[in-house]
Amino acid sequence: MEKKRIDDYEPGPVPSPKALDRFGFVKQELNTSPDGLARGRSAHEYEREERRVRKWRKMIGVGGSDWKHYVRRKPHVVKRRIRKGIPDCLRGLVWQLISGSRDLLLMNPGVYEQLVIYETSASELDIIRDISRTFPSHVFFQQRHGPGQRSLYNVLKAYSVFDRDVGYVQGMGFLAGLLLLYMSEEDAFWLLVALLKGAVHAPMEGLYQVGLPLVQQYLFQFDHLVKEYLPKLGEHFAQEMINPSMYASQWFITVFSYSFPFHLALRIWDVFLYEGVRIVFKVGLALLKYCVDDLTKLPFEKLIHALRNFPEDAMDPDTLLPLAYSIKVSKHLEELKQEYEKKNGKTAQSAESNEKQEQPQ
Repeated sequence: MEKKRIDDYEPGPVPSPKALDRFGFVKQELNTSPDGLARGRSAHEYEREERRVRKWRKMIGVGGSDWKHYVRRKPHVVKRRIRKGIPDCLRGLVWQLISGSRDLLLMNPGVYEQLVIYETSASELDIIRDISRTFPSHVFFQQRHGPGQRSLYNVLKAYSVFDRDVGYVQGMGFLAGLLLLYMSEEDAFWLLVALLKGAVHAPMEGLYQVGLPLVQQYLFQFDHLVKEYLPKLGEHFAQEMINPSMYASQWFITVFSYSFPFHLALRIWDVFLYEGVRIVFKVGLALLKYCVDDLTKLPFEKLIHALRNFPEDAMDPDTLLPLAYSIKVSKHLEELKQEYEKKNGKTAQSAESNEKQEQPQ
């Protein structure tokens, strides 16, 4: 029997209009968070945001023409501004510049179209099955087999053909879905390639390969970091037989895009694309540190629930991210990476690739 492609399906009915937040997600009835609502802004806030956008436009130049020059001249300014958050209207372009995906796109004209139109993937049915689970409350992805779901299918199918060793794994949908909210299909595809193949930082493909080898390494590193930075909590976790695989796997596989508030996920992604995976460790440790007093009192069942449902005040980027930035992990991550490889009988990679995981800060 011939496999069905997504183009063989008729789009479903357009969902009935509902109130949306400023990012395009259906508003939750009980959501009173100022970041979740499309609330009115004061003239002063608009003016401040406009000034910020003008600074960013000057920094990146027309279409990103000045970006590399500015980064070379003022790397500390760039880092500070990215940590404060990239203006939403420029986020898509800046993400492409800081990830290295723009260069990949320019070096590979016509490749994406070839992968989408002329190639077939063994993962097509799996992708179609999972598409409706990706950001189901976002207006762009709500219509069954509509434009958003088709774009997501195209990107994931193209990647599964581009890298047949990785193919398609469910968590990849959240990465691609997030990118599609800020850029075209082709741009999103090349940013996915840049991330998984390591255009700037350590390759992420190990998060999705058979056996999830990079997930295992990151959880080993995170477990040791918890014991080192939060010894009381680490001891409580040991007593309750809690390990990071019970709560942190999705943090690494989707870079917090799966279940975290969208406004916080965006701020984390700004830093992740510029500084690399260490921000995932830092944010994870900051969350535990912020909630440490409550977590150390909870028994196993309530602990698991709390680790998957952090309180709203802990999810405020202006509180959580400065706490995360204050935690220094680069040196410890490298030491733990070597320890993990030694423990698992792996030969250490070259010094250059070791450096690439995370540059010291």
